[in-house]
Amino acid sequence: MAETKTVAADKSARTLTGTVVSSKMDKTIAVEVERLIKHPTYGKYVRRTTKLLAHDEKNECREGDTVAISECRPLSRHKAWRLVRVIERAPAE
Repeated sequence: MAETKTVAADKSARTLTGTVVSSKMDKTIAVEVERLIKHPTYGKYVRRTTKLLAHDEKNECREGDTVAISECRPLSRHKAWRLVRVIERAPAE
């Protein structure tokens, strides 16, 4: 029983990198994550995007920032990711 808990604690949450597309919500950011998938017939790599909502406790992100987010327990109906760190700031306008 104790071994199972140790294994679960060692397993790290999935971390993704993306760009902030919206920060208008309170303590929430919308992050667009891009991935490449291979087309099943033609073999060409196609770019796909996914928009995820992440928890930003300090409201520190702006649109255009590159951020790292990781999975966590569901915080609301659509929000189950949290901000880990800001990798690159967007240029100030």
